Amino acid sequence: MMKKFFLLVFLAGFTAQSQIINTESLRMVTDTSGWSGSISLHIGFVKNVSELFKVSNKIHVQYKTGKQLILFMNDIGFERADGANFINKGVQHLRYNYKIRPRITWEAFLQNQYNAISKIDYRRLAGTGLRFKLSTHEKYKAYLASLLMYENEKTTETPAIISRDWRNSSYFSFSFYFNKNVSLISTTYYQPKLRQFSDYRVAHQSALSFTIFKNLAFSTAFNFTYDAFPVAGIPKKQYELINGLVYSFD
Repeated sequence: MMKKFFLLVFLAGFTAQSQIINTESLRMVTDTSGWSGSISLHIGFVKNVSELFKVSNKIHVQYKTGKQLILFMNDIGFERADGANFINKGVQHLRYNYKIRPRITWEAFLQNQYNAISKIDYRRLAGTGLRFKLSTHEKYKAYLASLLMYENEKTTETPAIISRDWRNSSYFSFSFYFNKNVSLISTTYYQPKLRQFSDYRVAHQSALSFTIFKNLAFSTAFNFTYDAFPVAGIPKKQYELINGLVYSFD
């Protein structure tokens, strides 16, 4: 059974809108079967040439039993820029893992997202492939994966552009546990289009976490995304720096 949980989180940082979701940082290390997850509310304010107020809510739940893992994440963001309100992004991600052998796992996932700032009306993904465990050290873990992914995307341009493509989605991830209270998780994704390898995306996230007390941690993360062919008017490079608190439950 899930324990009762609550969370109120303050986040301060400078943000841009990334397009590749790092689900690797959502995996919770646990040796027991059953439910676990986290919930957070992020609030940020930036003032330079304009004023930007941002609120985002993320819910992550996973269920582990035997050789299987089911992970779900829902992330919705709201922004107020120069007095204008708009919902700017949302992501829903569902992932299934089945451990074939101690170091080999089969993965499959579905994802839906939208991002007003990056002119993405919707981006729907479905993928599957294998994930390989490279290290079994207790304090250091490394993984390499290669998945085949189908992408259906519609932009908010006028006229809108609809694309349907196959991409490879490969990633390398490592986790380092300095001690029971401090951890670092770093993941890099590479997603080329199969019929045009010059059309690719790269995403990187490094997240450092410090446990404050049981189930509550301070986290700081840096995200970077490069898209070789973004929507017209959108920069190729996007980045995000986040500081906040995360409450987990099991």
